[in-house]
Amino acid sequence: MSEYRRSREGSAYFFTVVTCQREHFLGSAESVNTFEEILNEVKLRHSFEVEACVILPDHIHAIWRLFDGDVTYSMLWGYIKKEFSKRMKDKLPVSVQTSSRLRHRESMVWQRRFWEHQIRDEKDFQAHFDYIHFNPVKHGLVHKPDDWQFSTFHKHVDSGIYSKDWGSVPVEFNEGVGRE
Repeated sequence: MSEYRRSREGSAYFFTVVTCQREHFLGSAESVNTFEEILNEVKLRHSFEVEACVILPDHIHAIWRLFDGDVTYSMLWGYIKKEFSKRMKDKLPVSVQTSSRLRHRESMVWQRRFWEHQIRDEKDFQAHFDYIHFNPVKHGLVHKPDDWQFSTFHKHVDSGIYSKDWGSVPVEFNEGVGRE
């Protein structure tokens, strides 16, 4: 029988959460505000910190640091996705419902699963942290990270972690960092 490695307290995770059929509805201020409102509600009830986050039109990348042995990130993402779908129900595009989604009582807002990666060390953290903040440039949405408003990049500029012009020139990432 396999032994599963248990997370240690204070573990950081990188997540990618994608919209169903990569629909582009997350880029609106209303969608972002709704997502952030739900995320803040969840943070009040559970012990975790959002280290980095970027919201693009069809996916979200985030790094969460979990505390107090609270490794229920699947439950937390499930709640966030469900609550977002409920609150934005009348404002989102309607996609074709599949029999599988009907059987599982799922909306057509999010892909069923999400991708997670446990951050191994400081180098891995920094690579994913930079990847998140450079992602809008990578996707051709802006020319520099500072131009994308739906990101924690600005918070990290204010705290001195990044300079305002960081990422204005192409940034190299380790192969295997991020996933979309």
